Amino acid sequence: MVIGVCTLQISIPMALSLKDKRQVVKSLMARVRNEFNVSIAEVDDHDLWQSAILGLACVSTSQRYAHGQIEAVIHFIDKQRPDCPIGAYEIEML
Repeated sequence: MVIGVCTLQISIPMALSLKDKRQVVKSLMARVRNEFNVSIAEVDDHDLWQSAILGLACVSTSQRYAHGQIEAVIHFIDKQRPDCPIGAYEIEML
């Protein structure tokens, strides 16, 4: 069993309040859950208006598949929300 884990930092420059940020983050997480078979949650920067750190995980029997799924999620987020640029991300296989 292989577990692929990714932490992903996104900027939300149009957010003027925590309510604006939550709306963007919740919508994005729902889209990712519906499109891919991965777990996703906001894991840090809870009180910052214009930044969010998301954690996502994928369980698979193949390291190649798990890594591919995580890369596909990153590409999907980048494509779906061009107004929320991805700052940095780190992928780790366990």
